[in-house]
Amino acid sequence: MTSPDLATVPDPSPAPTRRVESEAVYLALAGGVLGAVYGFVVSLVAEALTLAGEETPFAVWAAVGAAVVAAVSSTIGYWHARSRPGQEWRRSLAPWKFTVNTISVVIVHTALAFLATYALYRVLALGFIGLPVITFWAVVLMAVTLGLSTYIVYLSASSMTTQRMSSLLMAFIVIGTLTAMVTTPDPEWWTIHFSHLGSFDALSSWIFNGTLIAGGLLVTTFAVYIANDMGDLVEAGVLTNARAARIVPVLFVVMGIMLACVGIFPVNVNLALHNISAMGMAAMFLVLLVAGPNLFRGMPRTYFVASWAFFAAMITSVILFIPAIGYFSLTAFEIIVFALIFGWIAVFIRFLEASRRVA
Repeated sequence: MTSPDLATVPDPSPAPTRRVESEAVYLALAGGVLGAVYGFVVSLVAEALTLAGEETPFAVWAAVGAAVVAAVSSTIGYWHARSRPGQEWRRSLAPWKFTVNTISVVIVHTALAFLATYALYRVLALGFIGLPVITFWAVVLMAVTLGLSTYIVYLSASSMTTQRMSSLLMAFIVIGTLTAMVTTPDPEWWTIHFSHLGSFDALSSWIFNGTLIAGGLLVTTFAVYIANDMGDLVEAGVLTNARAARIVPVLFVVMGIMLACVGIFPVNVNLALHNISAMGMAAMFLVLLVAGPNLFRGMPRTYFVASWAFFAAMITSVILFIPAIGYFSLTAFEIIVFALIFGWIAVFIRFLEASRRVA
């Protein structure tokens, strides 16, 4: 019996090169100049501009600008990166698959830039209540905001790996959900259920449902990276179940579709499809946990210990939620299930990446 040849596994996380860093800086400078012009125009168009007021909030203008430059820089960065070390495999993808991957990466970076910028200025406004944003500060703040957004997003999209995509997914889901929570028109949403956040005709619900839809799309892209990583590990002899490299990505694709459908069908639009989608996502999670010893043969023993711990936590949550016990409310149960699913994804990806390295 031969031992796994870990040296044949490609480096999963190549560091940004000097060329990538240089491109990011030049694009950031261009974004800063564009931001300065944009800030000047906003200061002329918007009257009585404040950081996060009701009528002309600078936060919204800045978030829109950050989203636009994020869309452009992520498109350029992700497209150029397909020829860089560690990313060449993307050139062999079918055109439609590469297009879907690019769209999902761009959408998530765009949405994350919007949410992060909006949230940042909302928090900043709490420290400067009622402060008017004059032309000078509109130009400076917008230049800094768009410049930094361009720089960060370009580096992120240019160095996309499975683990970084996992981190991006976690950050996107958390920031999007928290933003929906703090902007919802019903401060007592938690007394009903978690999905109640997506049932209003308000910006908070658009953010909540959009986060789920974009997050689901990103999970489907995530599956392509997992297929490549597991294929490398099977070829190197680290994973012994060759079929797993085909089965696991399909399960992740289904999970992503179900997550997106949770946002596509809010509870006030179609309760049945909403619940079916949520249960389908949970079902894929359980399948990955239960079938793990067979699908992931060759992974470290610690991974399986962690995996069974997630399974035990899931079963315990179900037991504590059933009406006969009723310890958990529906909101608490939904939040716990979501946390377990995305927590397991993070752990799984870290162990997958660790398996690609020499111990």
